[in-house]
Amino acid sequence: MFDKSDRGGETKYGISKRSYPDLNIKDLTVEEATDIYRRDYWIPSKAEKLPEAIRHAYFDTVVNSGQGNAVKILQKTVNATRGRRIAVDGRIGKQTIAESKRVSCERYKAYRTLFFAQIVLKNPTQEKFWFGWYKRANKA
Repeated sequence: MFDKSDRGGETKYGISKRSYPDLNIKDLTVEEATDIYRRDYWIPSKAEKLPEAIRHAYFDTVVNSGQGNAVKILQKTVNATRGRRIAVDGRIGKQTIAESKRVSCERYKAYRTLFFAQIVLKNPTQEKFWFGWYKRANKA
């Protein structure tokens, strides 16, 4: 059973009905979910090009919050690290990938937590998800 106020809707293995309206979420297999993650998230996100230290947290953000948001969080983190200035445009290009080598996982997680906090501040009905998001941001 899922929480009807969850904006992702029905979810299994992290795959949401909202993102895949034609998919039978209830009968989704692990293999199908793995294929979706590889095809629709891992490859387009260019996660394999990022340093291992932040790769997992970044990829989890791609899955949980969308690639554009994950990249913007990474770009904001880069800009906060040693005063770098790159465009916060949500696109994962050569400059973002190169500058990501200066980013620690701890700092990326901090900016991811800030992203979730901003969601709650903008829409207080989402506060009931805050603790789960906080734990997810700091585990990844």
